[in-house]
Amino acid sequence: MPHKKLKLEGFNNLTKTLSFNIYDIVYANNTEDINKYIEYIDEVYNAERLTQILTDVADIIGANILNIARQDYDPQGASVTILISEEPVASEKLSNEEEPGPLPDSVVAHLDKSHLTVHTYPEAHTANGISTFRVDIDVSTCGRVSPLKALNYLIHSFDSDIVITDYRVRGFTRDINGKKHYIDHEINSIQNFIAEDTKELYQMIDVNVYQENLFHTKMILKEFELDNYLFGSLKVDYSEQELETITQRLRREMAEVFHGKNLDEDVELGVMPRI
Repeated sequence: MPHKKLKLEGFNNLTKTLSFNIYDIVYANNTEDINKYIEYIDEVYNAERLTQILTDVADIIGANILNIARQDYDPQGASVTILISEEPVASEKLSNEEEPGPLPDSVVAHLDKSHLTVHTYPEAHTANGISTFRVDIDVSTCGRVSPLKALNYLIHSFDSDIVITDYRVRGFTRDINGKKHYIDHEINSIQNFIAEDTKELYQMIDVNVYQENLFHTKMILKEFELDNYLFGSLKVDYSEQELETITQRLRREMAEVFHGKNLDEDVELGVMPRI
């Protein structure tokens, strides 16, 4: 049975915020490859590509762009600001389309009283050869615009090994009878809004606080090809023993990021992707 549409008194004052961290993890076995990886990140995630992605996001959530300002920084980084007004909401279709490409360094977009922000954080350490690339995204909207509509598109705009997502509805709005409403749509998990073929790719766990309209989902990729995680090299460049060591380092890094804590060397790596 379709959800009955609320008849509101004035503007919808509910604030809906979708926040998530996306992690991409690679192995770069020397300082030269690490530097090339950081250069690659800076080249791929620039203000121009970021602007295009944010334009697509605005279209997906049903918003009209009023103004765009963007800037690339030296030695690395970028920022974009987009002013947006509300328009009719886009299609309900869940899609895994990832064109025209990934999201770059830093974004701020305003949707009336709402905003979109994207920031990137490349990180590397020569001790174990592991390099990580983190993307922080916040989509906060007021009124009828739903940030959940952009969830699938943003996940597939990156090489998303791990996705940690929070969704919260704040405040209240009133109907024509004066009754307060603290949420205006049905939801019991962020997974409700993730496309089925995306769910097949990830292991997922939820931590939800329903009485507070607070929803949390963590995702980790089930399987991957090791060649895709060797930056500047291939599997044929290593011995079987070296490949096993690299595999364990990648597994441990992903497990620690997914669980949000450092693990002892002898700890069994629970929820992990298979290589």
